[in-house]
Amino acid sequence: MSIEEEIFNKYKINKEKLIKYGFKIYNDKLKYSTPILNNSFNVLIEYNGSIKGKVIETSYNDEYTNYRLDTLGEFSSIIKNEFIKVLTDIRDKCADEQLFKYDQTKRINQFISTKYNTNPEFLWDRLPNYCVYRSNKKWFGVIGSISRNKIDRNTYSKEEVEFINVKVNTKQIDNLLDKNGYYTAFHMNKQNWVSIILDETLSDSEIQNLICNSYNNIKKL
Repeated sequence: MSIEEEIFNKYKINKEKLIKYGFKIYNDKLKYSTPILNNSFNVLIEYNGSIKGKVIETSYNDEYTNYRLDTLGEFSSIIKNEFIKVLTDIRDKCADEQLFKYDQTKRINQFISTKYNTNPEFLWDRLPNYCVYRSNKKWFGVIGSISRNKIDRNTYSKEEVEFINVKVNTKQIDNLLDKNGYYTAFHMNKQNWVSIILDETLSDSEIQNLICNSYNNIKKL
């Protein structure tokens, strides 16, 4: 995940706020620039559906990219921190926080909240994109986000996807996994749970039925 994706993950950009912030329209794109480190570098930010940024060394008018390396030296760490400061300020002033990214995830969350009078619980600081739904301390659903290839073993795509884990009858597992849209449970007991990517492959009604069954399954325990 890029620096921009990490900072703006779970946030929705407000274009009007970007313009008020100082972004200008160029060829249907919104662009913004600001100097850092006493004008020796310039941060260029572009919005065209998503935020992307560059750092330009002003004396040479060349892009500086070392701050994106996995291993950073002292100077590239300073550049990275300055870049993050710019992005974070834009996010805080021009974006609205969202619990979930996918439209289907939002609808499923609303269904669970309404039907079972329960809200998602984000339990782990190290996994801020993961939440659980439970009744009497028993989980009946888990929503998270992960690279697609971590769930779908038939792809190399590292696109971040949102998914839900639901508890099913053990006898159903093999039949469900033979169907499009169902995957071996990610980080759950694979004999009792399945994962579903919330990308509209399965209809809301089918997922809702699975959630209801999951809720009933944990009630029997």
